[in-house]
Amino acid sequence: MTEVYFTDLTTKPGIGLLKKLEILLSRAGIERVSHKGHFTAVKIHFGEYGNLAFIRPNFVRIVIDKLKSVGAKPFVTDANTLYRGSRSNAVDHLWTATMNGFTSEIIGAPIIIADGLRGSDEVEIEINGNYIKKAKISSAIAMADSLVVITHFKGHEQTGFGGTIKNVGMGSASRAGKLEQHTTSKPYVKTDKCIGCGFCVKNCPVNAITLVNHIAMIDYDKCLGCGQCIAMCNYGAMLPRWDESNDILSRKMVEYAKAVLKDKPALFISFITQVSPDCDCWSINRPPIAPDIGIAVSTDPVALDQACIDLVLERTGHDPFLEVHPGVSWREQLEYAEKLGLGSREYKLEKVNVNL
Repeated sequence: MTEVYFTDLTTKPGIGLLKKLEILLSRAGIERVSHKGHFTAVKIHFGEYGNLAFIRPNFVRIVIDKLKSVGAKPFVTDANTLYRGSRSNAVDHLWTATMNGFTSEIIGAPIIIADGLRGSDEVEIEINGNYIKKAKISSAIAMADSLVVITHFKGHEQTGFGGTIKNVGMGSASRAGKLEQHTTSKPYVKTDKCIGCGFCVKNCPVNAITLVNHIAMIDYDKCLGCGQCIAMCNYGAMLPRWDESNDILSRKMVEYAKAVLKDKPALFISFITQVSPDCDCWSINRPPIAPDIGIAVSTDPVALDQACIDLVLERTGHDPFLEVHPGVSWREQLEYAEKLGLGSREYKLEKVNVNL
């Protein structure tokens, strides 16, 4: 049975949360995940500008120092967003990370935006899933030797909750990969935003875009739905259609997570704190829907997400995720992930009390 290592937030002089995290990492075997010379991607969500529920950079530094102690070459990373916000390109993304306290001086490692300047740097990984045949994974994550995933556990408006599976599957996808998960159709032009720069025309791989009276037009008979035009547009004129059902979105996300983790050793860390109802991609964070509970670590992403859910349900006595997002099933991603062999929903919770 998979072990999930857990500590609550109780502290005393000399043993604070940073020390407890360090001990948790050792108990969970971070030294066995990354080795000397490994390029280790430390995947995190830097938080949208204005949202304050993201994980503190101080915790990331503990992870980095642990990885360095075994001779690894860690870097901290996230991929650009599909929506137009403060993290949709590498320039804005790095600025946002800095404003939220993530700098190389603080965390002790370089920050790399995994899918490049415009979100188009990707590696296709073949998985032949039920929905995804070749997943479009951000190149820096795909090319890393090992992976450590740091997740803020929270609710989510489309998948019920946002945990490790979402951080890996959605968060590691390039912008085209995110489009593939969110939609069954092709981009459209918001004509009042188009300035006729022609950059989308130059970068369309199948010449499906032309300028008509200085406005971009898409020939849908040619369009592949690859999302390259969305990645290339600086003006918000190329937009996705958010038309995928929540259940299928969750399944696609799981298949993407399977692609990311294919042949890659990984460790997963979840902070069950400031459990906000919505994704950290919002530029605000609403009040928490559960109390601060603790930190959990595992080598099994499914067991870890299940444990986090169980801890929240146990502490609150009800299902706050279903209450804030009625009709959105958080069970879908866990059931499908277990079915695909991504991990097990059965686990043993090992409580690490650190002699408090």
